[in-house]
Amino acid sequence: VGINGFGRIGRIVLRNAIEHGDLEVVAVNDPFIDLDYMVYMFKYDSTHGRFKGSVEVKDGKLYINNKAIAVFGEKDPANIKWGEAG
Repeated sequence: VGINGFGRIGRIVLRNAIEHGDLEVVAVNDPFIDLDYMVYMFKYDSTHGRFKGSVEVKDGKLYINNKAIAVFGEKDPANIKWGEAG
């Protein structure tokens, strides 16, 4: 699955996918949030609490619990080759 937008809803979709294990998220797109801030917002959610797993940046990708998630900053999501992300 690819998530377009990493605001409140995008982050909770990713968190639930990880916690329940029923979806594999392979990409996130958000043209307005840089990768380091994505990590911070995902780790420290003011409503749902701190994420209990690992969250880090490596080689331009978001890694959650050692699983790579491609990150895009495209304003038009139609320009993303979602299929190549996973």
